[in-house]
Amino acid sequence: MRDIAVFSGSAHPRLAADVCTHLGVPLSPVRVSRFANDCLEVQLQANCRERDVFLVQPLVTPVQEHLVELLLMCDAARGASAGRITVVMPHYSYARSDKKDAPRISIGGRLVADLMVAAGAGRILAMTLHSPQVHGFFSVPVDHLHARRELAAHFRKYDLSRATVVSPDLGNAKEAAAFARMIGAQVAAGAKQRYADDRVSISAVIGDVAGRDVIVLDDEIAKGSTVLELLERLRESGPRSIRVACTHGLFAAGALKRLSEQPDVLEIVCTDTVPVPVEERTGKLKILSIAPALAEAVRRIHNGESVSALFGEPRID
Repeated sequence: MRDIAVFSGSAHPRLAADVCTHLGVPLSPVRVSRFANDCLEVQLQANCRERDVFLVQPLVTPVQEHLVELLLMCDAARGASAGRITVVMPHYSYARSDKKDAPRISIGGRLVADLMVAAGAGRILAMTLHSPQVHGFFSVPVDHLHARRELAAHFRKYDLSRATVVSPDLGNAKEAAAFARMIGAQVAAGAKQRYADDRVSISAVIGDVAGRDVIVLDDEIAKGSTVLELLERLRESGPRSIRVACTHGLFAAGALKRLSEQPDVLEIVCTDTVPVPVEERTGKLKILSIAPALAEAVRRIHNGESVSALFGEPRID
């Protein structure tokens, strides 16, 4: 892999370093500076000419700062005559802005996708996009991975003979059903209505959860209002145990602390697509690494191999 160059923005350098460790290549340095007028400047401090360049940058808080940094990295790589530029974006926060559900609002997911392509991105490697249609917002190839394999490997450590995977809403039910098939569990879903970004109502849980070991599965947990509402409905049916899992552990506004304080929540599982500050972690939190999956995807993209095997759906024997 001599013709590969991996760079990281400031959003999640530890994940980028882990990916490079699995690839067996060095993480190339990046200099990010700020002018007196508050504008950012990015310099890629390694040769890019005719090389396969991978830019690792999840869009996490502060999202706008990291987005501009990523756009500048793309532009710098293009100006340095990179052979191909692939954006490795473990978390795409603007994927939540995927439809026009109110008058005169922007569809940020599509706009930001256009910005990345305009800046020079020739390929996108993403993880668990918020909705399937976001894949189509990009006019360049998208390799869309998920974390079901990592989550399944973790939960197979437990007795799953009475397990039920519960999606907080019907929109995520297909993902929950696919995960349930992987671990041989039943599936259920909440009947959710959203009134605001942090105000939801779940009227019922559709499926059998009474006396069962529940795994609440969502793509991301931000303020945690949906999961907390779902826990109230689940308690009405009397599950035997409750665990919470997601791909993107955003845990904004003290969400992780609130979830950890729920006495019947045994465990909170997420991946490291989003950095969770050490000082905010609790004893119930378990973070799984997606660096091996990202590294294998990068290797396959670089070598012109199929990536589809990484997001297949293996079933248990």
